[in-house]
Amino acid sequence: MTASTVLEASFFARNTLVVSRELIGKYLCRQMSDGEIRRWKLTEVEAYDGPEDRACHAWKGQTPRNAVMFGPPGVFYVYLCYGVHWMLNVVTGPVGFPAAVLIRGAGEVIGPGRVTKSLAIDRIQNQKPAQKSTGLWFESAKEIPDHEIETTPRIGIGYASEPWLSAPYRYVWHR
Repeated sequence: MTASTVLEASFFARNTLVVSRELIGKYLCRQMSDGEIRRWKLTEVEAYDGPEDRACHAWKGQTPRNAVMFGPPGVFYVYLCYGVHWMLNVVTGPVGFPAAVLIRGAGEVIGPGRVTKSLAIDRIQNQKPAQKSTGLWFESAKEIPDHEIETTPRIGIGYASEPWLSAPYRYVWHR
C-alpha cells in the first residue's frame, strides 16, 4: 500500500455531496483496542444535506441528539438506530449548517450497522474529531473514476417527502 495522508477537517468543510462522492475509495481507519490498525476502503456512503433535507436528522432543528451536526466539520456524529445499530456519520460543511455523510459500506462489509460493529464503533466516538489521536480517522487514496460510482436514492428514508425521498444522495462503488 502506498503512503496515505490523514484527511484534515478542511476536506470535510465543503459541500456534502462533493465530500460524499470524494469519500468513495478513501480509507476508513480504526485503531482497535489491541493496537491493530484496520484500513478499509469506503464503498458506500449517503449524504444528509442540511435543514431542508427531510431525510436529515436536522430538518426539524437542533436537538441534543443532533447538535454535533451543527458544529465543526470533520467530527463524528454517532447515534443508535432502532435501539440496535450504531450509525457512523462525519459532519460536513460550515459550522451552523447541519450536514453529514453516513458510512454505509467499507472494505467487504456492507451495511452501516455491520461497519460499526466490525470496527467496535459506538457512542464513545460521537462528537470526536476524525483524527488519529481519537483512534478513528480517514486517509487519502487514489480517486475513483466516476464510471465506477453509482448514485441512487438513499435507503431506509420512507418517512421523507419528495424531492428528498428520491434524491440521488447515495454513492456506491462498483469495483
